[in-house]
Amino acid sequence: MELKPLKIGDITIKYPIVQGGMGIGISLSSLAGAVTKEGGLGVISAAQPGFMEEDFYTNTNNANMRTLTKHIKRAKEISGGGPIGVNLMVASKQYDMYVDCIIKSGADLIISGAGLPLDLPKYAKDSDIKLCPIVSSAKAANVILTRWMKKYSRLPDMIVIEGPKAGGHLGFKPSELETIISMDEEIGRILAVRDKFSAQYNKEMPVIFGGGVFTRQDIDHYLSLGLNGVQMATRFVATEECDASRAFKEAYIKAGKDDVKIVKSPVGMPGRAINNVFVKNTEAGNGPKVTRCFNCLHHCDPRTTPYCISLALFNAAKGDLDNGLIFCGTNVDKIDRITTVHEIFEELTKEP
Repeated sequence: MELKPLKIGDITIKYPIVQGGMGIGISLSSLAGAVTKEGGLGVISAAQPGFMEEDFYTNTNNANMRTLTKHIKRAKEISGGGPIGVNLMVASKQYDMYVDCIIKSGADLIISGAGLPLDLPKYAKDSDIKLCPIVSSAKAANVILTRWMKKYSRLPDMIVIEGPKAGGHLGFKPSELETIISMDEEIGRILAVRDKFSAQYNKEMPVIFGGGVFTRQDIDHYLSLGLNGVQMATRFVATEECDASRAFKEAYIKAGKDDVKIVKSPVGMPGRAINNVFVKNTEAGNGPKVTRCFNCLHHCDPRTTPYCISLALFNAAKGDLDNGLIFCGTNVDKIDRITTVHEIFEELTKEP
């Protein structure tokens, strides 16, 4: 199947491949810039991007906004001025501040999930930045599109579907992650919701799918369902360009299929991660005590949370794996070496 460009309003992506946002510190400017340079859409994670800054612990918000701006501008430079997206969690307490920063820093798209981005248009105001909600069901898609149109007279510029095989925080019940084998039928229902609104309001809304997409065969399958593209995250971690530490990348290389586990996140959503020392300790009730709070997430109470997810993700990104949470997709066992973004695109875009 021919890979047609992904058109998001007036933005054209050469290949219909979007790199999923991965935080904390996994997809920043190096990875996002490289993906866009190769003809895909690179995406920076807005989850605590300033965690390596000297003033992060004393001036968290400023460190995050300053660093996010730096990474957006750097990714644009690496890509040669190509489009750059930013993944933003609805669960973030500084959601409106991040939206403002992303717009002012020159990003082209906001992809938002980890909750329903019901009021994203309000924070984007009159900006022409592209707004792309993440959904996991037709019900969620209908709720978002209905609200956006009714309250803000705006529809998404692209819809991202994330299935149960994705990494990180997932929009499913833990039981569903073990029982849902295929998303094909639900994808059809989501496309039907899109088609209804597209016809009613004369608005083009491409829909892409992420979660277990790894090979060219996977891409062709999802395009055959009527989707406009795919989102891939895990596939890009073990690359030279990925912003994570070498140790983080090697954890992906070493992981087998039995090493992947569904974990309970303090964010209130289940997540998929590598079953390492940290996960085993926290499940046994021996997780690290929360000694400080970054006040970064809704639904996270430092008095009751089993661990600080921000700190756990900081540690993992920096290579302190025994004290870190290593999010991953279901296909992490297929990664066997460190490669480059260029090599991955050569493989994925080669016509069968």
